[in-house]
Amino acid sequence: MIPRPSTFSIVARDPEQDAVGVAVQSKFVSVGSVVPFVSADAGAIATQSFANVTYGPDGLDLLREGRSAEEVIAELTDADDEAPSRQVGVVGADGSVAAFTGDECFDVAGDIQGEHYTVQGNILENEATLDAMAKAFETTDGGLPERLLSALHAGNDAGSDKRGEQSAAMYIAKPEGGYDGGNDRWVDVRVDDHDRPIAELERVFKLYDITLLEREAPAETRSLSGETAEAVLETLSNLGFYDGTPSGEFDDEAAAALESFRGVNNFENHSLSVLEDAIARGWDDVDGGETAGEGETAGEGDASAELDGEARLIEAIWRGLSRLDRK
Repeated sequence: MIPRPSTFSIVARDPEQDAVGVAVQSKFVSVGSVVPFVSADAGAIATQSFANVTYGPDGLDLLREGRSAEEVIAELTDADDEAPSRQVGVVGADGSVAAFTGDECFDVAGDIQGEHYTVQGNILENEATLDAMAKAFETTDGGLPERLLSALHAGNDAGSDKRGEQSAAMYIAKPEGGYDGGNDRWVDVRVDDHDRPIAELERVFKLYDITLLEREAPAETRSLSGETAEAVLETLSNLGFYDGTPSGEFDDEAAAALESFRGVNNFENHSLSVLEDAIARGWDDVDGGETAGEGETAGEGDASAELDGEARLIEAIWRGLSRLDRK
């Protein structure tokens, strides 16, 4: 018997960024290799339940030909004898949205559509999983990655996959969004096997975001000083980047240590002054371990209270950069 990815996913579009994407979690190894199919010039598709992976490339081709999301699903399922066991969500680059849940998908199974998105799931603990995902996507502030992650966290908290957690993925495309503008693969992160795959996916995404995604330049930057500078220098010292005595003065030696940290971690996407500014703005948020409130990415506050060392420094950078719009 072919294993069935018991799955919940969200397919969505951000017209402001001209981006389309899929985020998914499943009690199934490497769900990112099965469910999401995305192309900036066509749209995004999630194929799940007894997934028919031909729905991905074939559906994207149909979207490129000008078919709407509803027309794509009709054409795919009409030609598939196993359609009653399939589940698929489609969002076109044109803004059309549709989903299909076959009659033979295992309960609880269903889908919900809203403006620019569709959520769908099967073998769920309850219907509240999909309701929570839809609400989180609609109410979360931030860009498409934050909203997709928030939807996954909300679905997991509300009920989730009846069989548990194992893997998660997020794949977003936008024109020339890939490495050095060479393709449309703007965000592509996966966790193939983990006890807490959504939380791990968020951690990996933050690293990816700092390293690969560009931000608008800040109008002004802050310098590290006082207790924050001392705490940051102590961290850099513990990591082997700083040989001096940590103090509240962030001098040339301290800047050189941060420069070394930036190089080792491939954070050259941001200037040293922008990185220092991000740490200055984000450090206290991590230190405080604030719980995520309405409109924030769910789950991030609980994790931050446990961070130390390099992980805490990276979290501070991500939080500080988050005030800047992505390009």
